[in-house]
Amino acid sequence: MASRIARSWIARMLIIGTYILAFPTFSHSFSTGIVKQTSTRSCRDERNANPSSIPSLSNGASKRFLSSNFEFHPKNRRRVTSLNMGLSTPAAVVTSLHSNNNFIISVLSVLAACGISMEKNTKVGKAISANLVTMLLALLLANVGVIPFSSPVYGIINKIFVPLAVPLFLFDSDLKRVISDAGSLLAAFFVGAISTIIGTLGSFALVPMKSLGDEGWKVASALAARHIGGAINFVAVADTLNIDGGVVGAAIAADNVIVALYFAFLFYLATPGSSIGPNTTLQNNDNKLDEEIDIPGETKPCPITASTIAYSMATASCLVTVGSMLTKIICPSISSMVLTSLLTVVSATSLPNWFMKLRSTGLAIGILFLQLFFAASGASGSLVLVLRQAPSLIAFCTLQLGIHFGVLVTMGKVMFNMNSNELYLASNANVGGPTTAAAMAQAKEWPRLVLPAILVGVFGYATATAAALSLQPILIKLAAR
Repeated sequence: MASRIARSWIARMLIIGTYILAFPTFSHSFSTGIVKQTSTRSCRDERNANPSSIPSLSNGASKRFLSSNFEFHPKNRRRVTSLNMGLSTPAAVVTSLHSNNNFIISVLSVLAACGISMEKNTKVGKAISANLVTMLLALLLANVGVIPFSSPVYGIINKIFVPLAVPLFLFDSDLKRVISDAGSLLAAFFVGAISTIIGTLGSFALVPMKSLGDEGWKVASALAARHIGGAINFVAVADTLNIDGGVVGAAIAADNVIVALYFAFLFYLATPGSSIGPNTTLQNNDNKLDEEIDIPGETKPCPITASTIAYSMATASCLVTVGSMLTKIICPSISSMVLTSLLTVVSATSLPNWFMKLRSTGLAIGILFLQLFFAASGASGSLVLVLRQAPSLIAFCTLQLGIHFGVLVTMGKVMFNMNSNELYLASNANVGGPTTAAAMAQAKEWPRLVLPAILVGVFGYATATAAALSLQPILIKLAAR
């Protein structure tokens, strides 16, 4: 109870902090209006009281001088200058803050923390996810002027933090363990991945998202990656295809709304505590998602310490560096994230004990970096642009997931006679990744499926980017019709 109250107060303080950071912008708008009105009124009064102070000019020049250049008279220049110095300080403060990288990263960090806190402590946050909460808050603050639409900080996050997040998420991607322990859920996951590919091609043929222009097929590819492996794959494909930041923000916002509804639909269909076929057995300790699952005979992750943070960052940095170098040698035209992902999977499979010890730390840092990415994406987006593009994006996402589910049930249940609950869980792992899939397995009291859900979700992280990028030629042809 005490910890819940503490978390609630932390969330409130973060929100209050955001309001405090927003204050200079609103005061800027107020004071700017006062400066303009007061300056104009002072100049008019001075002109009426002392006409001789205005130089006499011939013809119509005096009228032009009176209407537009009165402030250049020495007396009035001093008066206007004093007014501007006294009242436009908030405007100068806002301009200064927009160019202050420390201020920008402070706001983005607060928004990332707000998203995580709201997901843990509020029903709305749990329903729409920390990612969407953070992005919507950033979108709001950018459109009211608290933070700028463009900043070098956003570029740093996209170029440095996001590439580091990819290997950090993949520290648990030991393919030997996935194949041996995932059991029948892995087959259901493959069916779900194929269903997403069919859903992407079918929905793009019907809803080509013309409002996005040349970005339409790219967004379709990124959403395919999202619905095969999870959000980190969307980020990787968006970076590879150089999708515009504003379009990325709009696509994420629309997709997260539909995904939240889809998860609710899956939870409604799934049967709690029903018998599941044989699979890996786990102790059911009612563990929370952010706590470690007790897996017999497995190397346990080390607790998060300064050492594990340093080791995780060093390992991820080395993987990103080597992946970037190999990309320049082998295929300079693609993003380095593809080879970085492949290199991380190979490394985690070859050195499972080392990467398993860093799993918890890597995931925590990766989540933070991903939250900062969503904050930067929201800040880069125009609210008008998001609203203009939202209808086609929502229609595409709805149709894509609808076809995905239809093909999943038809292939899995009718053709291969798979367990319905395993199909629903595999679909959750496809669309949401390992964390949402494990949460669903725990909530529905399927202890035998918690570990397989995590494993197939990580497998999605490792493979979804390449699978989605392979659709590029077909999507380009569909877009050219």
